Amino acid sequence: MMNRIIKTGICSYGMSGKLFQAPFVEAHPGYELTAFVERSKDESRNRYPKSKVYRSVDEMLADKDIELVIVNTPVQTHYDLTKQALLAGKHVIVEKPFTITSVEASELTALAKEKKLHLVVYQNRRYDGDYRAVKNVIQQKLLGELQEMEIHYDRFRSEPSGKAHKEGDLPAAGTFYDLGAHMIDQALQLFGWPKALFADIDTQRKGFASPDYFELLLYYENKLRVRIKSSMLTRELLPSYILNGSKGTFHQHRSDQQEKEFIAGKVPSLQIWAPPSAEPDSILHTE
Repeated sequence: MMNRIIKTGICSYGMSGKLFQAPFVEAHPGYELTAFVERSKDESRNRYPKSKVYRSVDEMLADKDIELVIVNTPVQTHYDLTKQALLAGKHVIVEKPFTITSVEASELTALAKEKKLHLVVYQNRRYDGDYRAVKNVIQQKLLGELQEMEIHYDRFRSEPSGKAHKEGDLPAAGTFYDLGAHMIDQALQLFGWPKALFADIDTQRKGFASPDYFELLLYYENKLRVRIKSSMLTRELLPSYILNGSKGTFHQHRSDQQEKEFIAGKVPSLQIWAPPSAEPDSILHTE
């Protein structure tokens, strides 16, 4: 049992702060939701009236009570804010993608080690129900010798979202950093580092400044190939995971219920709180 509470500050109260960060911190008995950064609004007051509101990250980092800082701002700010937090003596959780370059990532990792601080990248899609179903099939070797796997994260969005940090002419904008960070992480979790890779990254939609299409092909031992693909011009969706092995095939649709529950206002708990879909969402066909 934990003998103290970890006081936590969150750098932004946008969608990420509202849905993916604050509810979990509040629900966990080992943490206190101490503060948010809201530059001009006070939206967090409605749901978290006991927490503080700071108008800048600098102000929040000056709070000596806060031990842990969650960096959930646009990727273009991750390096600077994470470095500031580490230099202020705070442990840090930083959302994916970690940084724009591997050089920045290595520098921050070294700084955290030097300061004897925890630095963790937030990869929440490792815990989605659909991915965990895929992981279970692979670990149980239900398909025999796995030969091929595809991971899709496709959408149909022909109009811009208006978010410059995701779709503008900025470093790390585009779906390769945004969605690719989830899919590549899942492949690495399942199979480790590939021995070779092929990448095709492009912008398909007219008027968009950042990549909105990519296909990666990861080559592993024993002829295993993992294809990672995303397109914003896919109206008819394929299964999100397609696995082929010596004994058969497994198709898994993207069906995790957690995000839907968050949007509906449900609060996570330490018990089962996001039940699986009532409708079939996968097909396993083996010998």
